[in-house]
Amino acid sequence: MGILIGVIVVILVLAVLVALGYNSLVSSRNKVKEEWSGIDVQLQRRFDLIPNLVETVKGYAKHESEVLTKVTELRTSWNEAKTVGEKGKLNSSLNNSLKSIYLVAENYPELKANENFLQLQSELSSTEEKIASSRLSYNNSVNEYNTKIDVIPTNIIAGIFHFEKSELFEVENEEARKNVKVSF
Repeated sequence: MGILIGVIVVILVLAVLVALGYNSLVSSRNKVKEEWSGIDVQLQRRFDLIPNLVETVKGYAKHESEVLTKVTELRTSWNEAKTVGEKGKLNSSLNNSLKSIYLVAENYPELKANENFLQLQSELSSTEEKIASSRLSYNNSVNEYNTKIDVIPTNIIAGIFHFEKSELFEVENEEARKNVKVSF
């Protein structure tokens, strides 16, 4: 009888440990999804601001259509992107296109002084700061979640229940890692 009680206690303790490990993994996975949602909202906000910036620049730089067309194409691709990696690549391309728009603005002093342009530029700058903050928070959550998948005993639970690692949100190319320098 004592052995049976001991076996039952061990089984119960193991069941509790599995449940706690599983719940911890689910909580971490949900945190990653929540953090990604925060980045996604800010990136979408930036993509929504860009057509306004493009329209403002178009009025001054009608012959700079190549840059403006590229930004429009990127915005369309953004709506079709599904994974963190795809959105990361589009983010890098957009950063390069924004640099080009700001370079166009350098050639038009009256554009640099335009109130709409300055307001849009300020909003984009604020959004960039929010994206950077959200990316840091997201990557911290991903690291925590991925670590739980790798360490004992939660790695066993992760394997049994098919938890998969999440992608970090990283800058794809070295050019995009450089600070954008815009001087007025």
